Amino acid sequence: MEKTYTKHDIIEKAKELAEMISNTEEVEFFKRAEEQINENQTVREKIASLKSLQKQAVNFQQYGKERAQQLVEGKISQIEQEIDEMPIVREFKQSQIDVNQLLQLVSNTIANDVTNRIIESTEGDLLRGETGSKVRNAPGKLS
Repeated sequence: MEKTYTKHDIIEKAKELAEMISNTEEVEFFKRAEEQINENQTVREKIASLKSLQKQAVNFQQYGKERAQQLVEGKISQIEQEIDEMPIVREFKQSQIDVNQLLQLVSNTIANDVTNRIIESTEGDLLRGETGSKVRNAPGKLS
């Protein structure tokens, strides 16, 4: 007979999995990339300028100064582009993508495996993705 698990058991295993994921190359690279960004003077200066310009844009918008707002928004776009083009930022963004892909892979693997186990345990049809009760009660099926 198969063991029945509680939500608590599953949460404990999820915590183990989280620990494993947090010790992967992808997460280690992400942490290093974030640290490099936070220590980079140029990035910090550009982000400070960006925040200042964003505040100005909000103020211009509140006072209906459309031309000034457009000029500031142009500067904001330019700084955002400059930041995005920095190799250190591109590496950081790629590391975010890599970690997210790993998390998505884990999530999809769990979901697919649970579905397959349900189908198999009900003597269903894996190729059609149908549980046993659906296969047994399909239209045209003779009992």
